[in-house]
Amino acid sequence: QVQLVESGGGLVQAGGSLRLSCVASRSIFSINAMGWYRQVLGKQRELVAAITRTGSANVVDSVKGRFTITRDNAKNTVYLQMNSLKPEDTAVYYCNAKAGVPMNNYWGQGTQVTVSS
Repeated sequence: QVQLVESGGGLVQAGGSLRLSCVASRSIFSINAMGWYRQVLGKQRELVAAITRTGSANVVDSVKGRFTITRDNAKNTVYLQMNSLKPEDTAVYYCNAKAGVPMNNYWGQGTQVTVSS
């Protein structure tokens, strides 16, 4: 079992920045991969960024050059640094962890990000 707690969402103007944090209830060394997803009401949840246990990180094309995913193993925390935010980035952002054998998906409660134009 992995509990995930997100924080850092809020209201920001277009062009601004936010940093989301996701704290895991256990060592993230034991978690295969962690990521950030986002969901707009009425649409499917979509992957934004992911980072593996070995530190290999990727972001989707729509946020490339603006968002960065990092991890702090000592704090069991994964971050999503979001710069140059756009109104279309408005969504609920969820932290995800893939762990266990067989692999399970774990989700945080979500944090709202609203970007005003």
